[in-house]
Amino acid sequence: QVRLVESGGGSVQPGGSLTLTCVTSGYIDTKAWFRQSPGKEREGVAAIRTASDSPWYARSTKGRFTIAQDNAKNTVYLHLRRLEPEDTGLYFCAANQRGTGDILDPNSYTYWGQGTQVTVSS
Repeated sequence: QVRLVESGGGSVQPGGSLTLTCVTSGYIDTKAWFRQSPGKEREGVAAIRTASDSPWYARSTKGRFTIAQDNAKNTVYLHLRRLEPEDTGLYFCAANQRGTGDILDPNSYTYWGQGTQVTVSS
């Protein structure tokens, strides 16, 4: 059974940093981070395949966000830097077991965490 538990959200000022953590259990092919802001669709932020360690990023976050994994700890991280108010939202960890479909499309993922809130404001 796949289970995902996120932590690490919080409130920061513009330009600040946060690290989100997702502890996983069960077999997972691909892990990803998504975010959803009020009134907007869920957006893929970054993804990584368990076996290859190669990351994928959305254009809006590339260069500011970094996804990393520690397979020995069954943990995937999202390091957020140079945060902007537009980055505010509920951040979700997601996983699939087959690695098919668009890697940053939420429809490609079966398993979801409960979400952790990130708020960027001055």
